[in-house]
Amino acid sequence: MADQFRYDCMGANGNAQIRTPGPDALSSQSANFHNFFVQAPVCVPSRVSYFTGRYPHSHKNRVNYTPCDPREVFLQRTLHENGYKTGAVGKLHYYPPTLEHARSTGFDSVQLHDGVDATDPYSSYVKWRKMHDPQASVADTKVASVIPPGRNPYRAEIKYEFSATHWTGQETCKMLRDFCASSQPFFLFSSFFKPHSPFQLPSPYDAMYDAVEIPLPRRVARGDIQKLPLPVQKLILRGKPEFETGARQLEWIYRSYYGAVSMVDYEIGRILDELDRCGRAADTIVIFAADHGAQLLEHGLMDKNVFFEASVHTPFLLRYPGKIAPNAFTDLVESVDLLPTVLDFCGIQIPRRVQGRSLAPLVLGDRSGYSSRELVFSENIIPEVITSGSLNMPFVAGAGVAGIRHPDAKMVRTTKWKLNYYPGHGYELYDLRNDPSEEHDLSGDGQYKDVVSDLRQALLDWMITADENDQIAPRWMI
Repeated sequence: MADQFRYDCMGANGNAQIRTPGPDALSSQSANFHNFFVQAPVCVPSRVSYFTGRYPHSHKNRVNYTPCDPREVFLQRTLHENGYKTGAVGKLHYYPPTLEHARSTGFDSVQLHDGVDATDPYSSYVKWRKMHDPQASVADTKVASVIPPGRNPYRAEIKYEFSATHWTGQETCKMLRDFCASSQPFFLFSSFFKPHSPFQLPSPYDAMYDAVEIPLPRRVARGDIQKLPLPVQKLILRGKPEFETGARQLEWIYRSYYGAVSMVDYEIGRILDELDRCGRAADTIVIFAADHGAQLLEHGLMDKNVFFEASVHTPFLLRYPGKIAPNAFTDLVESVDLLPTVLDFCGIQIPRRVQGRSLAPLVLGDRSGYSSRELVFSENIIPEVITSGSLNMPFVAGAGVAGIRHPDAKMVRTTKWKLNYYPGHGYELYDLRNDPSEEHDLSGDGQYKDVVSDLRQALLDWMITADENDQIAPRWMI
């Protein structure tokens, strides 16, 4: 898994400028899902949906660094209980952010690094770097002190060999060798912090796209942002407004983001090569996914947290040699579908509480055994709850977040339409076929009132029915 990795930042997904030979090669051997959507455009709620197969309003892990309901059963727990050796390397983003807690969710082996300064005391990477990097006192996020004119201003001070990205790939390969040496089946979760901001990155990746002219998003002004629903305005305009970022700086941000993608790509290639060397590639399911995307100043926002395509539409590759024929799928798919798919392929009963559906029949060519989705959903707290620093925006019961009384927003999307609902602050409606950049909100146009009504009903039906499996018992217990 990569953090904040956009769907359109893979060569296999149509980007002719970016260099992603690892995922591209994996795509040529995989089911590549071109309409894959995450259940929340923010790390923790999205990751918990992946690991539980349940929607955020059901597992209730709605905000970063908050504890998950202990009744939720994670994928690694189910696999562990069915005889699998389980391990994780890199970013988990669980709370509390400790090795002990990560193990309590079902992981046997854990090497942890969440990439946030506040979690450094619990980071296996930080400990490793102190032991191996002669410049360990230099923050891994520090920009180089000397940068020649006209070169990438985001070049990092530290060397690539001591970066968290390289460490994640290295430790994944080590754990993979250990797991492959045993006859026991295994589940290994490798999670990269990049290409998440901040945008610093070490040489040579800082210069990889120096000469590439990357198309930039349409520049927006404050007036454009103020046309958006108030919760989205509050999110975009918090702190120092990013929409004012100059074109030259934004060019370097894009080059750095692309460089970070290529950096992760290199480590993915190393991991896949290690799997080949271990002789286990033929009987191992490989999945590449992202927890969410990144706006990169589309609509005036740099990171995510919104329902625009750049945040909720992500890559998803599924390889199972000898079982899954390489193919491209345009079916609407959700991240809650990962867990039941994995369990289905492993021959493990899918827990009753799971809300996703297995993709196994689809990728195995059994269309009669698979019902394609007509709708996908996402949800988030907008504006985001932040409880520290200069962007302090806590949730207060009865008052909400930053003046937004009900910040819990919902999205429903079809192949053509997207409706975003902000309780108390209206809707957005986008015609994705004719307006893929989501620049023209049609919710106030009377000719689309039936579309709004139908999609609003779909949201209501989803909210009412999603929890049926775990709230309605199949029979009397006496």
